[in-house]
Formats: sequence, C-alpha cells, structure tokens
Amino acid sequence: QVQLVESGGGLVQAGGSLRLSCASSEIIFRFNAMGWYRQAPGKQRELVAGLTRGGSTNYADSVKGRFTISRDNGKNTLYLQMNNLTAEETAVYYCNAEARQTGAVYWGQGTQVTVDS
Repeated sequence: QVQLVESGGGLVQAGGSLRLSCASSEIIFRFNAMGWYRQAPGKQRELVAGLTRGGSTNYADSVKGRFTISRDNGKNTLYLQMNNLTAEETAVYYCNAEARQTGAVYWGQGTQVTVDS
C-alpha cells in the first residue's frame, strides 16, 4: 500500500513563504504523475500544481509565478515551494500520485496551511 505523508504546513503571514513536502513509501519514478491539491473550508478540492514522470509541470492560474513544484527522486519526495501567500490560500494541502502500471490514485492525509492577513 502506497503511503504519502505531507509535512511543512503551518501558520504564515500574508506575503510569506512555505515549502511543503510529500514523502512517498513508493519509488516516485514509478508514478505517472504527482500533484498538489488544496481544499478550503466549504470549497471543492482543486489542483494547485502537477508534475509528470517526464518532468512536465502545470499550475493553477492563480499560483503561476509564485509556486514551484519539484521532486527529489533520491528521497522519493515531492515538494511545493509557495511564495507570496495570500489569506485566500488558507486550506488543507494534499499530495496526490497516480500509479503508472495500475492507474490507482493515492492521497496523503493533508497538511494545513493558514495564511494570516
């Protein structure tokens, strides 16, 4: 069973930065793609950033130029660097991965990010 464990969330002032990490129990190169999603209270979960096995990235329009998704294959860890955060980005941030061979989708338990205005 694949486990994804997020960390790095917390409380930050508006305009500040955080780096989220997602440690995988599986070799991340075996995933088709990985991504970061977020869910604010009362809202649907939305894609923040995605990273394919081949290295292509995609971002929500609202975070382009401020957030960067990356990975460290040696550490089997996915990252999300978030800069210039706004209060509207307060949410639980989730790590997601799609298995290459089965297409199964896995989720982490989430990490809370609170941006104080």
